[in-house]
Amino acid sequence: MIIIDGSKGEGGGQILRTSLSLSAITGKEIVIEKIRAGREKPGLKRQHLTCVKAVAEICSAEVSTVEVGASSLEFKPGQIKGGNYHFNIGTAGSVTLVAQTIIPILLMAKTPSRVTITGGTHVSFAPTWDFFSECYLPEIRRMGANVEASLESYGFSPEGGGKITLSITPFDNSSRNKNYSLIELGEFKGGTITGVVSDIKRKIAETEVEIVFKRLSDLILGKEIQEVESVGPGNYCIAKLQYERASVVFSSIGCIGRSRKTVANEIVHAVQKFLKSNKACEAHLADQLLLPYCMFVLGGINYFNPNELEWLSIQEKSLHFTTNMDVICLFK
Repeated sequence: MIIIDGSKGEGGGQILRTSLSLSAITGKEIVIEKIRAGREKPGLKRQHLTCVKAVAEICSAEVSTVEVGASSLEFKPGQIKGGNYHFNIGTAGSVTLVAQTIIPILLMAKTPSRVTITGGTHVSFAPTWDFFSECYLPEIRRMGANVEASLESYGFSPEGGGKITLSITPFDNSSRNKNYSLIELGEFKGGTITGVVSDIKRKIAETEVEIVFKRLSDLILGKEIQEVESVGPGNYCIAKLQYERASVVFSSIGCIGRSRKTVANEIVHAVQKFLKSNKACEAHLADQLLLPYCMFVLGGINYFNPNELEWLSIQEKSLHFTTNMDVICLFK
């Protein structure tokens, strides 16, 4: 049994998610203590509890009694099984973080899976649907994974109600891309800025887009406003930089008490920081690629060497990145 300290490193939900994924994949029993101890409100939130229940259902695990706010859990995995699943977070908790937890597991199943997840699709402190679909999924597909996803409805905080659907085909070792790397993006093709609103004034998105468009006029070649439907009101802004090799996406979420200028400037600063680094892999994407790389490029976590990262040109080694490496190494 592996004992995992949830307060180490970044001390957040990523430790829980990576640990659950690896427990299911490796069959190793785990105990996680001090869950999310590094956060203002420690313990499990609804989104994290959904991850626990989802992974447990997928691999028929035995789990200690847990509820929202729990600071520890014991997890004993069983056999991974594909099939049809539906996981409802019940809040605006991130559907993409739940998806990133279960995708590597279901790729190890013997039969295909179809999964729907309901909750928040565009919420703070989590990958937006746009980032998930245009940055994360294309990279794991290049590794050899066969995963398709669609956005069924938008979900904003606090109401949630968004839905995504995943179609996952079991991983075929013959499709493994042993030469996968993300060290060059290739020629820059241009950038776009999109402002999205649901049940709020279109002018809000127009202002955000104009600020970004003016401040990044040498990069942004196109701009767009989208009015969408959702259970509750929402707003976000997304900048997409298109390169020959991949897309790089930056999002900023609007909410009550957050000015349009703040939303726009967050994107501007993120884009400028990324470009200044002159690297190929944006910081948030880097830590999300570690586990898939181990499983679908190296052929298992036992082959992972945290000192060999020549395959990845990273904007910066964030605390999330180094923490994720430490968790992966616990399972070797």
